[in-house]
Amino acid sequence: MISRAERTAFSDWAWTVDRWLLAGIGLLIVAGLVFAMAGSPPVAERLHLPTFHFVNRQVAYLLPAVAVMIGTSFLSPRMVRRTALVLFVISLALVVGTLFFGQEVKGAKRWIFGIQPSEFLKPAFVVVVAWAFSEGARRKDVPGNLLALLLFPLTIVPLVLQPDFGQTMLVSIVWGALFFMAGLHLIWVVGLGGVAVAAAGLAYKFVPHVHARIEAFLEPPPPVAGVPTNFQSETALESFIAGSWFGKGPGEGTVKRILPDSHTDFIFAVIGEEFGVIVCIVLASVFAFIVVRGLLLASRNEDPFCRFATAGLVMLFGLQSCINMAVNVHLMPAKGMTLPFVSYGGSSLISLSLGMGFLLAVTRKRPRTRVLTQVAASAGPAPVAAAA
Repeated sequence: MISRAERTAFSDWAWTVDRWLLAGIGLLIVAGLVFAMAGSPPVAERLHLPTFHFVNRQVAYLLPAVAVMIGTSFLSPRMVRRTALVLFVISLALVVGTLFFGQEVKGAKRWIFGIQPSEFLKPAFVVVVAWAFSEGARRKDVPGNLLALLLFPLTIVPLVLQPDFGQTMLVSIVWGALFFMAGLHLIWVVGLGGVAVAAAGLAYKFVPHVHARIEAFLEPPPPVAGVPTNFQSETALESFIAGSWFGKGPGEGTVKRILPDSHTDFIFAVIGEEFGVIVCIVLASVFAFIVVRGLLLASRNEDPFCRFATAGLVMLFGLQSCINMAVNVHLMPAKGMTLPFVSYGGSSLISLSLGMGFLLAVTRKRPRTRVLTQVAASAGPAPVAAAA
């Protein structure tokens, strides 16, 4: 047992970190390994790889991911801002770089140097925008809302050009929610909502693969050679039906053997077939608990930056989870988005760990006097760079 009187970096962290959030994230990480052993072997066998190839790689990614999350959670809010700003600049440069030098996969250029930089751009963007909004909220001489407004197109334009409409939609929703928290006027709500609807309409009309996915979702065309045009979504639904409430048992699934992305985008369907709908509901409840816990901590936080950053990071986490699960149960068109800490993927796992590390850092308990001192200091005449 760590004594409260012991003043070390680890003891301070152990007594101030939110243990409920940490426990929820830890539970997802452990569950993700179990579910990876269920969903990834068929994919490995189809690719003529060792049966547990993807499981072993997931474990290898998990070690640095946990180190990143724990290490980041030790940061002070000031260091969180600085780290996120550096990461944002680097990630945005790499996203732009993918447009010219990236590896094309399924008609999109999202990979460069073996990583998907848009995954790292998301948490960095949320923290930087939260910083801008918080500075605008507590210092009238800082155009925080304007800076956040300018950062939005700067971030989503390269994502649209990749194209990556799933990440664009995710970032846009979180940005809009933070803008709403910052107290935007009703005119802004109507105006930004109109722009979002217009952008979605343009994407549907002029981007072929977006048009095809939406059409296949709303009105699936007849099967071609006996194969449904929306094969993955239909097969995912069959997995839930086959698993029923209690599932077939670990390793006993059969539908997963013909599901192309059973270890990534459609891992939730594999869980439904082998472990049952009840386990799916429990897993969804863990995601919901982390989000609700984070929003509760945000509402109690007196530091504007920590409040905005906490809300933004848990919304990013929760929305990504909801989108993946909605695609699996055929409530949304396919988006190519992973289920946090459960789907296979190195870039996704490490970037999620980084985002959760930021979340744990900004939700750590701090003495009220220290919070008020920092808020008062940041409200002084010093330039915004000094608050970094």
